[in-house]
Amino acid sequence: MIWNEKLPLIAILRGITPNEVLAHVQVLLDAGFEAVEIPTNSPNWEQSIAKAVAAFGDRALIGAGTVLNVAQVEALQATGATLMVTPNINAEVIRRAVGYGLQVCPGCATATEAFTAIEAGAQALKIFPSVSFGPDYIKALKAVLPPEIPVFAVGGISPENLHDYLKAGCVGAGLGSDLYRAGQPVSRTAEQASAFVAAWKTATGR
Repeated sequence: MIWNEKLPLIAILRGITPNEVLAHVQVLLDAGFEAVEIPTNSPNWEQSIAKAVAAFGDRALIGAGTVLNVAQVEALQATGATLMVTPNINAEVIRRAVGYGLQVCPGCATATEAFTAIEAGAQALKIFPSVSFGPDYIKALKAVLPPEIPVFAVGGISPENLHDYLKAGCVGAGLGSDLYRAGQPVSRTAEQASAFVAAWKTATGR
């Protein structure tokens, strides 16, 4: 499970293509990452996930983000993925993915959305977009959530502000454009991955 591992940071590779996915995932895993999300609005996302799962599925949770409907859950299941992330709360989507044994981390912004997701079986929550709400909001929301449900900050998280969200009670974070932008070289992904890992270690003392 993503929150029980050594580095609870989810790499979001939005826009990556099947031809480049393995090289980028390789450097992420080399840096210590253990969870990779390829959003469904990436080119040929099913193919990218299937390739990544075949190559690295024994080393990391790999799956899709921006999953919006049951049809996408079915397509995701066919890739052999182990992770599903959504930008919103759709109880039917959550239940279907949980039924397939996927680790599910849906996006929410309010207590009502959070509890709807938990009741549907979500094992974790992401507060999205975190940078728009800020750490104080997340800290207040965490106060009413079950303590065993891990919360991830997603949206606007950088190596510079990661510690603020961990201090607010997030177990980890999902990392988007500050980690990966479509078309960037593998060397840039490796550089940013190292920066995030360093920030995590500094913030947690691990």
